[in-house]
Amino acid sequence: MTEATDLAARAGDRDPRVGLRAVAALRRLVEQLEAVQVRSARMHGWSWQEIAAELGVSRQAVHKKHGRH
Repeated sequence: MTEATDLAARAGDRDPRVGLRAVAALRRLVEQLEAVQVRSARMHGWSWQEIAAELGVSRQAVHKKHGRH
């Protein structure tokens, strides 16, 4: 996972522009990874409550974010 490693390194850059861009890119990557894993969990029969517990959020929050997909 070189992209994530590279982005994590750049997130700590002394130049705020470089760091902030890396943080934004990491945020997008995490959102994509979360969506993939939520779809996988649903395909494996997990409930919204089980997924929410693993993500540390409410069932309503995870359903609102991923339920329409």
